[in-house]
Amino acid sequence: MDPVYRTVIGLARTVFFLEGLKFTVTGDENIPATGGAVLAVNHTGYMDFTYAGLPVRTPKRYIRFMAKHDVFENKISGPIMRALKHIPVDRTAGADSYQAALDYLRRGELVGVYPEATISRSFEIKQLKSGAARMALEADVPIIPIVIWGAQRVWTKGYPKRLGRTNTPISIAVGEPIRPYEPAAELTTELRSTMQRLLHGLQENYHHEPGAYWVPARLGGSAPTLEEADAMDTAEAAQRDARKQAGDGAADV
Repeated sequence: MDPVYRTVIGLARTVFFLEGLKFTVTGDENIPATGGAVLAVNHTGYMDFTYAGLPVRTPKRYIRFMAKHDVFENKISGPIMRALKHIPVDRTAGADSYQAALDYLRRGELVGVYPEATISRSFEIKQLKSGAARMALEADVPIIPIVIWGAQRVWTKGYPKRLGRTNTPISIAVGEPIRPYEPAAELTTELRSTMQRLLHGLQENYHHEPGAYWVPARLGGSAPTLEEADAMDTAEAAQRDARKQAGDGAADV
């Protein structure tokens, strides 16, 4: 039992109700009642992690998410993240967060990861990092894909948040557990194809507004294509690195 987590979940459900969010969850029977597992979640918006917790409540379990270290430094979100026993990821000391995730998995916990690493501006499944596969292999636990659709309408990168009563429908699909196998690259490829299939399945029964920013180009929306989004991410990363180098240079003067 985790009283802090239970309290936060209760507050989150109240917020969901006030926002009028309409959830459809399928495949929650794929969440194991006991034992460790890596939960690989697609990333389209800033609120994904709150919605990803819904399927695991069927067997009354909790997720320990791997999240950027910055979130833990925030005076509001930091204490909450630590109380919920989430895992801070510091890019300068990645081995520590990786080991912490392995420890959780070996103790029978569910560890949530975003294998795309960043929000997908195209709302398609980006190329995945291999971390989820490597953790599953080393801890000898399954990977369970979770795909969320509609979260980008609430709050996503580059657009204003919509946290009022929007009555937004949000669909969540949980795939069957994938047993880990070598090599990690092939396991990662299977994970991505499975997440793509789940995503397309959710989109089939979802109403998409033509030209809307939250709709993929493939479905007639104005979101960038996967290739265009990747180019935007690359340019943004280059600008970030340039600012950091300029700051370091100024500090050295």
